[in-house]
Amino acid sequence: MAIPPIQPYPMPADLPANRVGWRPDPRRAVLLVHDMQNYFLRAFTPGRSPLVELMSNVLALRELCSGLGVPVVYSAQPGGQSPQERGLLLDFWGGGIGPDPQEAKITDELAPREGDVLLTKWRYSAYQRTHLAELMASQGRDQLVICGIYAHIGVLMTAGEAFMRDVQAFVVADAVADFSLEHHRMALTYAAERCAVTLTTQQVGRMLTGSLTREAAGV
Repeated sequence: MAIPPIQPYPMPADLPANRVGWRPDPRRAVLLVHDMQNYFLRAFTPGRSPLVELMSNVLALRELCSGLGVPVVYSAQPGGQSPQERGLLLDFWGGGIGPDPQEAKITDELAPREGDVLLTKWRYSAYQRTHLAELMASQGRDQLVICGIYAHIGVLMTAGEAFMRDVQAFVVADAVADFSLEHHRMALTYAAERCAVTLTTQQVGRMLTGSLTREAAGV
């Protein structure tokens, strides 16, 4: 029931067609770095796709958003959960992250920095049993840019819940990763057709910076 080893696969190059034309705006957006913990990342093969692109693009998004004043929020599951805390996750995935603090830790390359927010997450969606919704509302933010792992589980569930809360979700296609190319593509297709916009890291960068450029020009 534990996370299986993930065979290398190429990061998808083609994106599904989006049903809506939402554009991320640095005045409205929050960046969510989803579950980039050692326990989950170790399932990937070091130095191979999609891990290489995942790390590079999540880092790029964090730097971009930090520079533009976009809040950066991390989600992370706690280690050593009791059966009661695991709930139905126990049936699907077993005990989850063990008691070793290193397993639950966000990978050092992406460690939260001063001003970032770290949410303790207990279920697939980063909204469940966290204060993500209240945090966004308090800052007048109604867009969620999502990167991290795994695309067809927590990333997709978070995007779906954002939609149901009238928050525009953006799944960054080359800054998420999954169990396989098939799972990855399925998650992107579902998101694009039902609850979110899928974009590349480069597209997110252009849109976020372009929004500020248009504002400065009075457009």
